Amino acid sequence: MALEAAKKAKILIVDDTVDTVELLKKRFRADGYETAEAYDGEEGLQKVAECHPDLVVLDVMMPKLDGYAVCKRLKSNEATRHLPVLMLTAKSDISDKVKGLDIGADDYIAKPFNYKEVIARVRSLLMKKNVSEKMAQREKSEALDSLVDEVSHEVRNPLVAIGGFARRVYKNLPEGDANRHYMEIILQNVVSLEKMVTELVELKGATFAYQEPLDINEALRTTLAMFSGEIKEQQIEVVTSFAGDLPTILADRENLTRALFNIIENAVEAMVKVPRKLVVATIVGEGFLEIEISDNGRGFGRETLKKIYDPFFSSKTYGPGLGLTFALKAVKSHKGLISVSSEEGVGTTFTVKLPVRFTT
Repeated sequence: MALEAAKKAKILIVDDTVDTVELLKKRFRADGYETAEAYDGEEGLQKVAECHPDLVVLDVMMPKLDGYAVCKRLKSNEATRHLPVLMLTAKSDISDKVKGLDIGADDYIAKPFNYKEVIARVRSLLMKKNVSEKMAQREKSEALDSLVDEVSHEVRNPLVAIGGFARRVYKNLPEGDANRHYMEIILQNVVSLEKMVTELVELKGATFAYQEPLDINEALRTTLAMFSGEIKEQQIEVVTSFAGDLPTILADRENLTRALFNIIENAVEAMVKVPRKLVVATIVGEGFLEIEISDNGRGFGRETLKKIYDPFFSSKTYGPGLGLTFALKAVKSHKGLISVSSEEGVGTTFTVKLPVRFTT
């Protein structure tokens, strides 16, 4: 599983006519797309949930559930309502086309179809989907920046006062006082909120890269040294494989080190069972260098993978926070790529790919 890495678009073909499915499958794959196939409406809905396509080519006349019913369910489900649907039908009546568009179909082609028209419509819908996703991501980023300003202004000052007075009260309570337990809970939550505010402020600076020469191997050694206590206490086996003669890159030392710290921190937190093993490697490619950070922790599934970089996302593997959100923004600010592969019960690998030379 990989995020932020280039991937082929996947098209789900749902049609009860085997010849149509085979024709479209063959042509789509020849044009560089991945495909999945279903032969009735119920199987089509099941395949959407299983393979998470980027677009659905959907026949209208099918057994069990017709295309209209399938499209209506997809468009009424929050998880799939933005999934592009191209409907195919042997009907050429305008009212049938209108019905399909009214229930949410994104485009409509009558059979028999010309494949050139089909692929043109597919490319157009995938392009619109890509643009929409980028706009949504940009809006999310802008909203997050606005949230940073509001939280840092509205929360930090009263939080300092709450923490300061709570610590003073706790200090003055005699040993054995039952209220000490409640004050400890208050102070623990204050520390969590203080960390959140600090991460929010740091997150806003993740997109600003001050360029200076940086030895990635040395940055990784420094970052690993920050975890020496946890590594010793949790008996984590650390294996490093650093490429020799690593080229020096231009990078923001503070931001990139923070990004690596956050990734390693998540790896350490994910390893709850012995033996614990952390593998950190650097690899030199043509025009780029690669950093791999692997653990044998709990891992996570596909649905978690989609949300792993979302601010405050919480899972059984990782608690709520902004560490991976910061890592993603920092790597992007260096014109790099970050991807993650994971398997539940096996472990997780984060890969950061950075250009050796770049201009802003």
